[in-house]
Amino acid sequence: MNDHANHKSHAHHQQSPAEAHAGHEMHPAPGHHQATAMRREIEQASPAKQAAHKAHVDHSGHEQMFQRRFWVCALLSLPVLFYSEMIQEWFGFNMPVFPGSQWVAPLFSILVFAYGGIPFLRMAAPELRNRQPGMMTLISLAISVALVYSLAALFLSTRDSFFWELVTLIDIMLLGHWLEMRSVRQASGALNELAKLLPDTAERIKDGGEIEETPVSALRVDDRVLVRPGSSIPADGLVEEGESDVNEAMITGESLPVKKTPGSAVIAGTINGSGSLRLRVTAVGEHTALAGIMRLVKQAQQSKSSTQILADKAAGWLFYIALAVAGLTAIAWIVATGFNVEVVARVATVLVIACPHALGLAIPLVVAITTSIGARNGILVRDRLALEQARWIDTVIFDKTGTLTKGEFGVVGMRTVSGWKEDQALALAAAVEGDSEHTIARGIRQSAEERGLPLPKVEGFEALKGRGVQANYQGETVYVGGPRLRESLGISPAEELADFENQANQRGHSLVNLIFGDRIVAALALADVIRPESKPAIQKLHEMGMQVVMLTGDSWSVAKAVADELAIDQYFAEVLPEHKDQKVAELQQQGRRVAMVGDGVNDAPALTRADVGIAIGSGTDVAVESAGIILVKSNPLDVVKIFSLSRASYRKMIQNLVWATGYNVIALPLAAGLLAPFGILLSPAVGALFMSLSTIVVAINAQFLRGVRLDA
Repeated sequence: MNDHANHKSHAHHQQSPAEAHAGHEMHPAPGHHQATAMRREIEQASPAKQAAHKAHVDHSGHEQMFQRRFWVCALLSLPVLFYSEMIQEWFGFNMPVFPGSQWVAPLFSILVFAYGGIPFLRMAAPELRNRQPGMMTLISLAISVALVYSLAALFLSTRDSFFWELVTLIDIMLLGHWLEMRSVRQASGALNELAKLLPDTAERIKDGGEIEETPVSALRVDDRVLVRPGSSIPADGLVEEGESDVNEAMITGESLPVKKTPGSAVIAGTINGSGSLRLRVTAVGEHTALAGIMRLVKQAQQSKSSTQILADKAAGWLFYIALAVAGLTAIAWIVATGFNVEVVARVATVLVIACPHALGLAIPLVVAITTSIGARNGILVRDRLALEQARWIDTVIFDKTGTLTKGEFGVVGMRTVSGWKEDQALALAAAVEGDSEHTIARGIRQSAEERGLPLPKVEGFEALKGRGVQANYQGETVYVGGPRLRESLGISPAEELADFENQANQRGHSLVNLIFGDRIVAALALADVIRPESKPAIQKLHEMGMQVVMLTGDSWSVAKAVADELAIDQYFAEVLPEHKDQKVAELQQQGRRVAMVGDGVNDAPALTRADVGIAIGSGTDVAVESAGIILVKSNPLDVVKIFSLSRASYRKMIQNLVWATGYNVIALPLAAGLLAPFGILLSPAVGALFMSLSTIVVAINAQFLRGVRLDA
C-alpha cells in the first residue's frame, strides 16, 4: 500500500510512440530510402496488385511527363491557331500565304495529336478492355473524332474543321492533368520535405562510450545516439541523458518547442534545441512515427471518396450519352435534310464537345487540396470516405479520459481557511509532497508548477503508510493526506471547508487536506483535469447542430460533474472498454449518425463501429488502424476542424460537378441542333470555348478551398 492508498486514481495510460514501436524488427530508415521501399513493395506484390498499381499510374501519369508534353504541344499549337481562318476572323488579322500554307494547320495538328493525344488513347485501353468506359475513353473519343473529321473535311474541301479545337482540347487536357499531378504532389509536399529533414548520418555511442558516425539506415533498436544542439533527431527514441527543448512543429503542428527530459519520447525528423541529448533508439525505418504518417497520407491519396467514384461513373455515363445523342442527331438531321456534310459536322460536333475535361478535375483537385489543408492542421486522413461522411454526422461521442481530459490528476478546486491564501497553501502542499511519486502528489506538484509558485523549503519528509505524508516547516509539522489521515490525527473537519468538501464528494473528486500543526488550513479537490480546449470545442459542435455524448469508465458522479461543466448533452458512466462499441450501436439504432472520438488504443472497437472513427492524440502512433481520421494533437478543437473541412470540401466537390456537367446539359442539345429551327446552332468553336471556360472555372473554384477558414 502506498502513501495515498485511499485516494481514487483515474490516471490514464496512453501508449507512447516509443512504447508502441519498441521491439519491432529492424528496417532501413525512411527519407531517401522511402521511394525504393515503395517500389520494392509493388515489385513483391501479387500480379493483381501490380496490375492495379500499373493501371493507376497509367491513368494519372507523372507530373513531369504531362508538364513536358503540355509545353511542347502548346508551342506546336501556335501555327495551328495562327492559320485557322476562324481565329483570323475573330481577331482581324491575316497570316502570310505561301505554297502549301493550307497544310500548316493539319500537319501541326497531327504532331500535337501524336505527341499529346496518343497517351490518352493508351490510357483509355484498360477502360475499354474492362468494359468500363470513363474519362480517358471520353477524351479519346473526342480527340479521335476531331482529327478524323477534320482530315476528311480537308479532302472534302469543306470550310468546317476541328483542327484548332483539336489542339486546344489536347492542350487543355494535358494542362489539367499536369495541374492535378502538381496538386497531388503539393498535398504531400510537406511530408516529403519532412522526410528530407532526416539526417543522413547519426552519432552512435559505442559500448565503451566512444562516438562513431554512422548512416541513419544502419541504426538499430536499442542503439544509443548523441544528438547535438540544433541537430535533427535521427530515429524515434527515449531520452536517457540531458535536457533540451525540441521543435516538433513539423510532426504535431505544435508551434512551441517541447521540453524533453530523461524518459521523454522523441520523434525522428524533429529538431533538437540548445541542449545535448543522449537517446536510446526505440523505432527505426518504417516503424517510426514519420514513416507511419507518410503511409497514412499515401493510403489516403490512393483511396477514393464516393463523390470521386460518382465523377468516374458520370464520365462513363457521359460516354454512352454522347454516343446516343450523336446517333439521334444523325437520324434527325438525315430525316430533315438528307445525308450531307452538315450531318457529319453535327455528329462530330456532338462527340467532340461531349468531353468535359472539367469533370476529370472536379473531384481530384478538391481532394488533393483538402488533404493538404488537413495535414497542415494536424488532421491525417486514412480514408477519404470517412472525411466525406463526416458532413452527415449529427452525434459526436467523446471518450472522457485522455480526450476531453488530460488523463492525469490535477487540482480542480481549492478552499482555505481565513489567514491562508490559496497559492500559499498549494505551494506548501507541493513542497511536502516533493519526494512522493504517488499520482495525487504528482497532480499537486504539477498544479503548483503551472501556477509558477516558488516552493518553500521543508525538512524531514516521511510517508505515512496508507494515510499521506508529513514534513517539517518553520518548526511545525505539516501533513498532507485524505480522510484517514485526519481520523488518525483526531482532527475534526474544519467548518469553513465543509461546503467545499461536500461539493467535491458529490462530484467524485479526491479530497486532500493540508494540516498545519493541529489545524486543517486547506482542502484540495483533485480529479482528471479537463483540457482547456474541451469546452469551446463542445460549444462549437453545438453551434454546428450536433449532439455531444461522453463515454467513461468513471463513476456516475464524476461523469455528471464533467458533463455539467462542459454542457454535454448525454453521458454514459462506468462503461468498460469492451462495452463502448455497444453504446455506439445503441445510438446508431436510434437513427443517429455517430462519430467516435477516442485515443485509438482502448477505444478501437468503438472507433470501428462508429460511422466515422477519429483517433485523437495518436497521430504519432502508427499502430492506429481502427480510425478513418487521425489527429496528431490531443486537442478536441481539431475535431471541429474535421467537420468544417468535410463540409467545405463537399461543397466544392458539388460546385465543381455542377460546373462540369452543367456545360454538357446545355452544350449537347445545342450541338445536336435542338434549337436549329430558331436559328440557334452551337458551332464547334464556341463549344470548345465553353469547354475551356468550364475547365478554368473548376480549377479556380477548387483553389478557393485554400482560403476556407476552419471553425476552431
